[in-house]
Amino acid sequence: MKTPVLKIEQFKQAEPLTDFYINTIANHINENKNLISKSHKHNFYLCVLFTKGEGIHEIDFSSYPIKPGKVFFLRPGQTHAWKFTSPPEGYIFFHSKEFYELKFLEHKLKSFPFYYSFQNPPVLTLSKKSVDFLQKKYEEIYHEFQHNEAFRALKIVNLINGIYIDLLREYTATINLEKFISVNYLTILENLEQLINTYFLKEKLPRFYADKLSITTKHLNRVVKETISKTTSELIADRILLEAKRMMVHSDESLTNIASLLEFSDYAYFSKIFKAKTGLTPSNFRKKYG
Repeated sequence: MKTPVLKIEQFKQAEPLTDFYINTIANHINENKNLISKSHKHNFYLCVLFTKGEGIHEIDFSSYPIKPGKVFFLRPGQTHAWKFTSPPEGYIFFHSKEFYELKFLEHKLKSFPFYYSFQNPPVLTLSKKSVDFLQKKYEEIYHEFQHNEAFRALKIVNLINGIYIDLLREYTATINLEKFISVNYLTILENLEQLINTYFLKEKLPRFYADKLSITTKHLNRVVKETISKTTSELIADRILLEAKRMMVHSDESLTNIASLLEFSDYAYFSKIFKAKTGLTPSNFRKKYG
């Protein structure tokens, strides 16, 4: 069974605005429960603010607690699912890459650390003061979305940009900002992740990706180390592990076949590596998430 990939147009939205959607969490869940009741992917960027409620948000098989003040970020292609233990409140919006970047030709989504790499945490915890401040901005976007007034799209994009900048400052409050300054490094990292997504099944060595990017392996490792504190080899291994998890949960392939499809020498070696990385055997992982 393949993981469904949801598209923006599947969700109710006002016309003629396209490539953007916003709703309260409560309305979103109620109106789209048939779409989002199971684990799924998106083809857009998503940002959600919780002001009430509790539960678990699973993103690429990592679990994060849902509590008031939590903000989650998802990039296209990530698998996620909600599990609520008390009714949630807050706001959720999502948009295409083009909706944002066509208005900001000199500023890209990859400039934001919560979007430029799958390796960065997809969650942020805000203080009550910050929640109250940002909630007003989400409410303003929600109001604009519901009323088809002049320059609606432009105002919404500017409001989104303001929210992203405020969230960036919170996100990087305890991190050395110098590593976020080099646009060149961010471009290399983004291109590397795209290449890994394309070739990881066949190409496991950093040199292949360095050659594709027309840089040395040493420089590629420097870029990855300075942006996400990992090596290129670790980044490739992480992608292989994520694919293993997705196949275990969203396909009917046997574990032996999955190991073979991922080009491990044998199942025993695959199982050893998987347990070392996750703390679970492949069979126990499948039972937990299946």
